[in-house]
Amino acid sequence: MPDGQQHERPAEEDAATEEPSNDRVLSPYGLASAVLGALCAGGLALGAVIWTAHRGDVDERVYQSRIMQHAADWTGVLINMNSDNVDTGLQRLRDGTVGELNVDFDSAVDPYRQVVQRLKAHSTGRVEAVALESVHRRPDRQPGAPAPARPAPLPAGSRTDTVMVVATSVAENLGGKPQTVHWDLRLDVSDVDGKLLISRLESVR
Repeated sequence: MPDGQQHERPAEEDAATEEPSNDRVLSPYGLASAVLGALCAGGLALGAVIWTAHRGDVDERVYQSRIMQHAADWTGVLINMNSDNVDTGLQRLRDGTVGELNVDFDSAVDPYRQVVQRLKAHSTGRVEAVALESVHRRPDRQPGAPAPARPAPLPAGSRTDTVMVVATSVAENLGGKPQTVHWDLRLDVSDVDGKLLISRLESVR
């Protein structure tokens, strides 16, 4: 056999034996890159979920602060009414109500009106504490479901939060000893088309 042919075969055999070796060296890196890419994608997705949940929690806390402030403001009008501004104060309160409280407003606030008229004095009130008690939503009525027994006082899908308000008012009677009145109230604050309104007023004994 010629010498040229004898020298060429080992070179071909070396090339054949080297190629599989290169494939074995590169494949672990390719696998690691794929795993790393999947981990990065999963990390980004998890980060997006965490951020969305965090943002939702922040928005909820901001909303809850708004409803508690609204309940405190409405109560502030109630506890600062005097015999000379009771009619104006009650009208302001009525304008900020909705649902059954708006319909039965006169009977609901009559006990408070009587307190103001009985004291016949200048009264100064202050909200001491406000706390969120509960959150409840009115679900949309499903198609085909029976209608409620009475017309719904609030639109379907509206949100209502129950807020506890503790307040104190001091009535300064002319020539007499100041009288302190304690207010422990439970109010429902309803979000109706983006507007906050009081839908229930209850005195807590």
